[in-house]
Amino acid sequence: MKNINVKKIVEEEEDYDETSSFPVSPTGQYFTSSVMSISVICVLESEIPIDDSCTITLLKDVFVPINPRFSSIMVKDKNGVKQWKKVEVKHKDHINVPIFPQGKSKEFYDNCFNEYLTKISMEQFPQSRPLWEIHIFKYPTTKSAGNLVFKLHHSLGDGFSLMGALLSCLQRADNPSLPLTFPSFTSNNNNYNHNLESDYKKRLCTNVVQRVNGVVNTFLDFGWSLMKSTNLEDERTSIRSGDEGVEFRPIDITTMEFSLDHLKVIKSNLKVTINDVICGVLFLGVRLYMEEMKYDQKNANSTALVLLNTRNIAGYKSVKEMLQPKNESKWGNQFAFLHVSLPKIDKEESSTNPLSFVFKAQDVIQRKRNSAAVILTGKLLDTLQKYKGPEVTAKYIHNTLKNSSMTISNMIGPVEKMALANHPVKSLYFMVVGVPENVFTPSADSSVSMRYLYRIL
Repeated sequence: MKNINVKKIVEEEEDYDETSSFPVSPTGQYFTSSVMSISVICVLESEIPIDDSCTITLLKDVFVPINPRFSSIMVKDKNGVKQWKKVEVKHKDHINVPIFPQGKSKEFYDNCFNEYLTKISMEQFPQSRPLWEIHIFKYPTTKSAGNLVFKLHHSLGDGFSLMGALLSCLQRADNPSLPLTFPSFTSNNNNYNHNLESDYKKRLCTNVVQRVNGVVNTFLDFGWSLMKSTNLEDERTSIRSGDEGVEFRPIDITTMEFSLDHLKVIKSNLKVTINDVICGVLFLGVRLYMEEMKYDQKNANSTALVLLNTRNIAGYKSVKEMLQPKNESKWGNQFAFLHVSLPKIDKEESSTNPLSFVFKAQDVIQRKRNSAAVILTGKLLDTLQKYKGPEVTAKYIHNTLKNSSMTISNMIGPVEKMALANHPVKSLYFMVVGVPENVFTPSADSSVSMRYLYRIL
């Protein structure tokens, strides 16, 4: 597997005075440019009917105080530089409760909910108020008694930051006085160190062979990345239309559930990571789908962008910790794009051997360890930002997304069952909207499910 590269987008949190304006980070400017406006939608499925009587209280006392950006709007100063400006939050303006006919079937409300998600995913935020909103869907679906939807602009932070903010609003269902806990990260030879730069520097000094391979991999990956972000597009297939403006088309959401225990058994037996297993399952599933839709597309040249958290951490940090200036787990957008070519189905190989795709995914992920293309890409983005400005840099990132076929992202969830204001949460999942791709595949370990977001071709 040759075609691998990591694209790094790291936001350095600026010092700010909560009583005045403070700068919008470079990444925040990219996500609010003329070529790109990206948001995150998070859905909490409730096990009981939703009582929204305490919504404003929760927003006022818990959610909004989490970060100054939640009570700020984006403006330009006299030099045309974007700033966050503190404003008074009118909480009612951020709350939406859609109305549908009463007494219908759960299947009817399934359709209503999916259509509603499509509607809000295509709507832009008003620039006159902070860039977030909540939607309370009170009707029972086949999966839940009600749904609470958070929509937040990506300029507010990445998935790690925003999920940390939402999780700080939740409690343990069995004992609200105790904090939620998360699976610990254990180090082994197969695990990937999210601190890409420090990991590369340590490995660079191990031996001459790795040094030579690292240099070769770096230039091959960086060169391929430049081509993928400029004029080298994936083939048009059943998962990529390649049309302009695909981010403005309606979406559809498909759910598949997997047993996390089963994934762990595969992980242990094959001596790989959970991410290896998940990526292998996704890659094989996509290839089989492409084959089913059109046989000659099953081995088309297709690329996935795998999103990685680049913080040097071993798990979630509290919002209070993230906001501390010297904390390694800072609030903001700190992630990398890993360019991964979808493994192909060998001619002599049938779909009865899915484990081979797990090993192929492992090979892909391990190979990138010995490449510093992420560092060069980060320098490139910094140079573009410095000499060409955020609009040109945003266009470069837009092309990176547009020229690929799909994006993969995942977030780990808490060990215990969650609750929000005494509403037990059945599942929590998220999606990124406004991305110029046809397929976005997030997964959430807490609900042991994967949500596939498809744009209608």
